Amino acid sequence: MKAFRRWLCGALCALLLPWTGLCGAAGEEPAPNVRVLLRRLNLTDRMDLRLSGDVQAAWGKDGRMLIPGGREVTVQIREGKLILFCGGAALDCGAELRLARVRTGGAEEALTGFTVLPGEGVYPGDLRLTVSGGQLQPVLTLSVEDYLLGVVPYEMSDDFPLEALKAQAVCARTYALARRDAKKEYDLVDTTNDQVFRPIRNARARSAQAVRETAGLVGTSGGGLASCYYSASNGGQTELPGHVWSGAESSRCYALTDDPYDLENPESIQKKAVLRKDGKKLPGAFEDLLREAILRERGMEEYAPEAECFRVDEIQAVALTSPRFDAPSRLMTRMEIRAAVSGRKVLPADTPEPPLTYEPDEEDATATPEPTATPEPVRKLGDFQPAGVFTLALPLFPETLRALNLSISGADNEIVTVTETEEAFQLVSGRYGHGVGMSQRGAQQMAEKHGKTFLEILAFYYPGMEIKKAAAGAAVIPTADPLLAETPGPAATPTPRPTLMPVSTEQLPEGAWVASVEGVAEDSSLNLRAEPSPAGEIRMRLYRHQRLIVLETCEDPVWVHVRTDSAEGYVMVSFLEPVS
Repeated sequence: MKAFRRWLCGALCALLLPWTGLCGAAGEEPAPNVRVLLRRLNLTDRMDLRLSGDVQAAWGKDGRMLIPGGREVTVQIREGKLILFCGGAALDCGAELRLARVRTGGAEEALTGFTVLPGEGVYPGDLRLTVSGGQLQPVLTLSVEDYLLGVVPYEMSDDFPLEALKAQAVCARTYALARRDAKKEYDLVDTTNDQVFRPIRNARARSAQAVRETAGLVGTSGGGLASCYYSASNGGQTELPGHVWSGAESSRCYALTDDPYDLENPESIQKKAVLRKDGKKLPGAFEDLLREAILRERGMEEYAPEAECFRVDEIQAVALTSPRFDAPSRLMTRMEIRAAVSGRKVLPADTPEPPLTYEPDEEDATATPEPTATPEPVRKLGDFQPAGVFTLALPLFPETLRALNLSISGADNEIVTVTETEEAFQLVSGRYGHGVGMSQRGAQQMAEKHGKTFLEILAFYYPGMEIKKAAAGAAVIPTADPLLAETPGPAATPTPRPTLMPVSTEQLPEGAWVASVEGVAEDSSLNLRAEPSPAGEIRMRLYRHQRLIVLETCEDPVWVHVRTDSAEGYVMVSFLEPVS
């Protein structure tokens, strides 16, 4: 059966007609380009590059220079201008610098482009650098087929089944091409705001195969490219775009359907909570939420509000109600719970003791008597007694889910189910991401356990989408200007790599500790800010393995105050690891 499905998949691909909305058939025309803002590099005023092939630098109206491959160069902002450091030369490039790949007549490399230092992997495209808000803005222009080599193994994982990776390649290609807009400075960003894009490494062989075997295949709907949304896990039911994004069109390629494959996959993220029927061992935050709701009920005014004066004796029923959208949506928004509770009533206060009188000693008989404080009435509480059985409707989002630790991504869109056993009610939440379109975990399960092809996976998640063929030829790299090839610019030599700052740890201030910057990639950096806020002025970039002395945790515990021997500021603690 699997062999037949693969034969059918190949036959269908062979019958797909060219789509005139793009360049043409694979191999005859180069694949379309996309422009990607490399936001995750988190650049400030400097960028260090290693060239994996010959590059022509261009600036202003007539500025041009050929830089041989294998060299390292630096681009830095000085007084608002871009300065290109290449060997012994420092070139004023003004407001814009373009670094384009060229051929000089020698053997052409299979993958040419740039490596951002410190780091590994190649960005296979042409780079445009400008200044935006006082910082470098790098935009990479590259073939969509090369772009996918840096998307597929990071949106999924290279060890996913090949057919799931193929489905991912088609979705990612369609998504990218649908966002091309010549009126904007770039089409995509390299983060989850669009699609994760990383420099390309040779180790991602299966993903590369998936891109190659689906070259040029795109999804269409209504005569144009479809909006191929996808997410990690949908929690057992696909979602509609209009339910997630205000104003989104009700595309014909989507449907709201149950997804058994996502539920089957043990890798799909789920969270669980147990509410025992005897009311014992309830999560403290949930018990507080329940108590606050019950104290608002009629007749509870006489009961003490403190947690120690409240007890859940029995949970009799739990149900999930009020779907956010019309049937068959299972995205519920309320929890109805019936619970029997006990509490302690506030009894009439005891009569306070008469105030003490002031009798001055003979030595200070002339002193003005100090006023005596009237003691506060002593509150008297009764014993625990049944307060009643209450049926409450608690909002699931966000309070109840957070109180039960069922929130997964913070998007307040989890699908929650409840099952009853003899001793408890068990709640399970699922959905990581928006849930629209393909579930990556569902696709993994379909390919791995059910032998589904990528066409069958796409048909399940996009029932109204057609697959068509677009141009998929290799990127065309122009030949260098012969004059520049004969007389290249100054020989480029390695530029100084960023060095880590020294940190003296012999005499640490009280309560301080030593940490290392580890939560960034080798080709990225962490901003040291003047204030504990994302809006704080950036003082400098901290590279991976930079040691820091953490002086204190800020009022917002997400931030910490740090210093080295030569700099001081604030960083987010999540990027640090303690050094023993």
